[in-house]
Amino acid sequence: MPVAGAFIDANLLVLMVVGSLDRSSIPKHRRVRQFTAEDYDRLMGIVGRMKRVFVTPNVLTETSNLLADRSDPRFLRQLGSLIENSDEITVASTTAAGNRMFSRLGLSDAALLEAISTERPLITVDFDLYGAAAAKGEGVAFNFTYMQDL
Repeated sequence: MPVAGAFIDANLLVLMVVGSLDRSSIPKHRRVRQFTAEDYDRLMGIVGRMKRVFVTPNVLTETSNLLADRSDPRFLRQLGSLIENSDEITVASTTAAGNRMFSRLGLSDAALLEAISTERPLITVDFDLYGAAAAKGEGVAFNFTYMQDL
């Protein structure tokens, strides 16, 4: 079954936003210091080959909170552009809270676990989320940390 696109976790969405505004600010931005401009390029190369980027409202809220900087509104404006170009999949909070990983990972990650599939896998840097997603089967999750080493 061909992949229609992928879900991107909040940390990588923050990298996409910061990098798209100014690649040189990646090592200086407090939310993405662990990444490099090359990581941004690698992520955009992956995203560029996808038909769609999938997001959940929970991940978008988390991303917005991570980007909120009253001194620089460009980040939220850029997130708005990213939102316009993504496909939002809603998972009811009651469904996410019923996921067995909810009490360990929280609402945002539990909603992702409910939404992902081999047709709509997850790309993440969150090791715990990756482990829970990978347990759903082969091709359901990709750990971007491993991709950084390529």
